[in-house]
Amino acid sequence: MANRVYEVMYIVDPDTSAERVAKLNEAVGNVVEKEGGKVLKMEDMGRRPLAYPIEKKTEGHYVLFEIEGTGKEIAELERRMRVNDMIIRYITIRVDEDRKRAEKLRNKREKRQANRSRFRTTAEEVAEGSAEAAA
Repeated sequence: MANRVYEVMYIVDPDTSAERVAKLNEAVGNVVEKEGGKVLKMEDMGRRPLAYPIEKKTEGHYVLFEIEGTGKEIAELERRMRVNDMIIRYITIRVDEDRKRAEKLRNKREKRQANRSRFRTTAEEVAEGSAEAAA
């Protein structure tokens, strides 16, 4: 099975100490690597306000992981996050297809821009040539 790229974001209970959050982040990285995945990026975003209260809490500690793997490690990671009391919310998004689509659009846009500039140069050369012929 081909490797895919996922973004996993979770919100840790704000009452959790910084040490426990660091240990939790380390444990998440270990689970991913143990299951055969690879952590591409880990961003500890710190305490931020929640969009709406969750369990009577108005802020949480946000953490974002970018993971490359087959999906097996994501399933295990989500199972562990579901039973962990420190994590109040989590979300997993597969981003490799979105990035391919964005890259394809960017290439198409650049190609269109190159064609336009080439057409403009040709039109300017024709205009200059006809101006010289008229003179």
